[in-house]
Parts: sequence; C-alpha cells; structure tokens
Amino acid sequence: MWDDFFRLSVLSITRRGMRSWLTMMGIFIGIAAIVSLISLGDGLQNAINEQFELLGSNVIYVMPGGVFHPGGSASKLTDHELDIVKRIRGVEKAGGMITSYSRVEFKGETEFGWISGLDPDLQDLFLDGTGVEIVKGQKKFKPSDTYKAAIGYRYWSGDIFEKPVDVGDTIEIDDKKFDVVAFVSEIGNPEDDKNIYIPAETAKELFGVEDDYMVIMVKTKPNYEPDDVAEDIEKDLRKDRGLDVGEEDFQVMTLNQMMESVGIVLDAVQAILIGIAAISLFVGGVGIMNTMYTSVLERTQEIGLMKAIGARNQDVLYLFMFESGIIGTVGGVIGCVIGAGLAKVVEVVAAAQLGTGLVQAQITPELCIGAVAFSLIVGCISGVLPARQASQLKPVDALRYE
Repeated sequence: MWDDFFRLSVLSITRRGMRSWLTMMGIFIGIAAIVSLISLGDGLQNAINEQFELLGSNVIYVMPGGVFHPGGSASKLTDHELDIVKRIRGVEKAGGMITSYSRVEFKGETEFGWISGLDPDLQDLFLDGTGVEIVKGQKKFKPSDTYKAAIGYRYWSGDIFEKPVDVGDTIEIDDKKFDVVAFVSEIGNPEDDKNIYIPAETAKELFGVEDDYMVIMVKTKPNYEPDDVAEDIEKDLRKDRGLDVGEEDFQVMTLNQMMESVGIVLDAVQAILIGIAAISLFVGGVGIMNTMYTSVLERTQEIGLMKAIGARNQDVLYLFMFESGIIGTVGGVIGCVIGAGLAKVVEVVAAAQLGTGLVQAQITPELCIGAVAFSLIVGCISGVLPARQASQLKPVDALRYE
C-alpha cells in the first residue's frame, strides 16, 4: 500500500513539472542557506579552537583593560605587575610582551606589521607552551642579542615582499637595521604569521618605552588548575591596585575562558543568520501549501472517483501528505548539495583571497540528515491542511465539481 502512495505521489509531482520545481525552490534555498551557514560556523569554531589550543592549555594571559591589543586602555602592565604575578603560588614562569605596529623595509619595499619584543622567560613560554616552533635558524635569542629578529611565516614564504626574506638577510624596522636569525613556524592566522619577534630590551629602546606590556603570559606548574591560578592572579592584582570586584582595569583569561567567550559570540551570530535563513523555509512551506491546495482543486473529480471505488478518507489524506513530504524531502536534498557547494566555494575563496585557513566548511552526515529531515517535516506540516481538505470531500460533490 505504501509503495502505491509513493508511486502515485511521484507521478502527480512529475506531472505538474515546472510548478513542482518552483515549489521546491523555496525549500532548497532555505536549506542551502542553513547548511552553508552551519557548516561554515562549525568550521570556524573548530579552526578557532585549534588556534586557541596552540596557546597552551596551562597558559594564562593577563591583559591591560581587558583588550588583546595595545592602546585599548589607559591602564598598563609593567614590571611591577609582572613581579606580582611571578610570586603567586602555582606560577612556574611568567613573561611580558611589548608590541608595536611598525614599518618594515626589505630591499626597497615597505610594509607595516606587528613587532613583538619577547623577554627571556616569555621566549620559553612562547616556544614551549604554544606549539609555535623555530623551523630554521637560531632557536632562542641570547642575552647578548640586540638587533636580531625572528620573522613570521608570511615573510619567509614570500607572501609579503617580492622576494622571500631569508636567514642572514637584513631588514629595517622603524629605520633600524635587524639581522634575521630565525624563521617562526606557520600559525594559521594571517596577522599572527606577519609578526616579527625581537629581544625585549631592543623593543624598549626601539619603541621608547620602559615596561608597557601588551600581555603577560603565565605558565602554571603541573598539578595546578589554571582557572584557580588565574583567580589568584586577579585577586592579587586587584588588591595591589586598590580595586573592588568588577572595577578591574585588566583582564586575566585562561584558554577555556577565551574559547567560551568566542563560542558565545559565534553562536549568537550563527543563530541570527539561521533565523534569517529560516524565513526562506517558511516561505517555502507556504509555497508547498499553496501548491497542494491548488492540486486539491485540480484533482477534485479524481478524488471523488477514488472514493467512489472504495478509497477511505485516510487513504486520500496519506496520498496528499506523501506528495507534500516528497516535495519537502527532494527540496532538502537539493538544498544540502547546494549549501555544501556554497560553503566549499567560500572556503576556497577565503583561502585564496584572504590567505587564511580559519574559514573552513565542516559538512557532517548529521548536518545533512538533520537538514533533510527538517525539510521533510516542513513539507508534511505544510501539506496537512490541504490533505485534510481533500480527505473530507464527499464523493458525490467531488464528482460533480467542474
């Protein structure tokens, strides 16, 4: 019996031709939008999580004013705060980073990028705790090193200047000459891969500052919970500055807190975009309902004939429900294919034009099955009222209908 319902439904849909395709269009546009947005959102979330994992699960970040860039707050982190952090129980090592956006010159070409001054303790943290590696050249700055530089991936890969910068070359930072002594491994973020790292004392001299750290990185001792150590750091810094809870002009963050903060923002943005895409699905559902109502009117005599030869009300109901369900399902399958294709196109274009691997499309079987199931439900719900109307037609009235 069910195969008869299916066969008759497919026959009716194909007979309507272009009208059926136009009805499906509202469904597959909505499903395509939802699939592409969810897959890109999930891919971005995973890529960001991977970036955060590079930062180190046992590493804590102390930032001025709660911002992760210089100049965002009047508050400062100095050697005084660094000393306080180093004395806190559970802290194995802590170091500060001085950063400035500066002019970089190489063989007559000029570019601007972030220059980061690393103190000796921060070098160990940066290389041992974050997954970043020196792939060529000097592994660490020596205490006697002054105008030396370790360059990010985009410089030595040839992405910034016409010719790649090599170990042994000389670059100019704010008109000061630096010898390139090391290559830093690719991180994956275009801005991070454009960083240049120099000794902290040289950075202080170059930028004209004594101790104004953009961030203090802290490595916790084994068997100490980073969240607990972070709470102690925040409490001691707050006490030292005479601040009450909620008045902090600094921010202490662990990896988990960073991931949660970014996750909340991404989820909110994704929910808004999916909500907008759902409007298209609603329009598609109305289109199915309209098509099915039209089909009921066109096939009134056919319905009367079916009932006259013994078809029950529920048989007619099932028939029309099958039709609307098939329209929703086919629209969902087409939408999944289109949505997956769009997401992959965005991924490729982003990689080519923006040079970033953060934009990724993560298309899972669960996502596709869920999208098709959702479109089936939309189709069935949209067909309920027309199917019910068709099932309640009286055979005599239906046969007389013209």
